[in-house]
Amino acid sequence: EQPKLVKYPYSVAAMALIDKVQQAPYPDTIVLPNPVLAAVIPNSNTSAMAVKDTEKIQHDDDTDDEKEEPALDWSMPTQGKVIAQFSEAANRKGIDITGKLGQPVLASAAGKVVYSGSGLRGYGKLIIIKHNATYLSAYAHNDKILVKEGQSVTRGQKIAAMGSTDADQVKLHFEVRRLGKPVDPAKFLSLAKLTKQ
Repeated sequence: EQPKLVKYPYSVAAMALIDKVQQAPYPDTIVLPNPVLAAVIPNSNTSAMAVKDTEKIQHDDDTDDEKEEPALDWSMPTQGKVIAQFSEAANRKGIDITGKLGQPVLASAAGKVVYSGSGLRGYGKLIIIKHNATYLSAYAHNDKILVKEGQSVTRGQKIAAMGSTDADQVKLHFEVRRLGKPVDPAKFLSLAKLTKQ
């Protein structure tokens, strides 16, 4: 029954689903919602067909990805000092913001919670919000998570309490991903209308 072969586009949410797929019951084919396209189990009669269908779906999705979606209204996910900037060269996939234990962590834009848990090493208690087909945002190292997977959230809604899970200090690690690839959150936050709370 092992290994189970899973094919889906790279993203933080997709990585978080790997363990769930490996622990799932053993059907011939598992069909999961985006970002997972399909999971194909070797040694089944449907494997070859499922792989072809998956490749076709992935190609079609790539074509759709070229269409830019309407701009999102972004805001700061919390208050505090930015202590680490985004850097491709240093492999820093987001920004780090310091604060006090338990202070509010807010949804930076409206969307749907696609991951809520602590299954990704290095991120502690993590929340991932899907804003549309193009953008995701991630909120890591929380002390408490206040939202569940599948829940819709609004911009500025409190989704967690800041913490230090899987981190060396109390901070929020915040990422924005476009089509699964990390992008500099400052590009979006600098355009947001920020107000002191």
